[in-house]
Amino acid sequence: MKKTSEKYAVLRISGKQYLVHEGEEIFVEGYKTDDIKIDTLLVSNGDKVELGKPVLEKAKIEYKIVGEEKGEKIEVIKYKSKSRYRRHTGHRAQFTKILISKIS
Repeated sequence: MKKTSEKYAVLRISGKQYLVHEGEEIFVEGYKTDDIKIDTLLVSNGDKVELGKPVLEKAKIEYKIVGEEKGEKIEVIKYKSKSRYRRHTGHRAQFTKILISKIS
């Protein structure tokens, strides 16, 4: 866990919340790089904490979209004995990598 004296923020990106620090890379679900909406819910600078109700309007988060990646493949297998029923499907999640450069 990071020290509490550093700057950190809680962001809401497409319905999910992320705890981020300056200089950290996060993975956000989906490939929609043009459509990313970031809301700041909380900003902490050492002992000073600012909380939004529900969104903190004056906080600014500088970020850069680094790239797009795919997660690990998840295999789903269905099987029923004695009935020759077998199904095999897979899924691979898509992520957007975002670098948080500055919290102010």
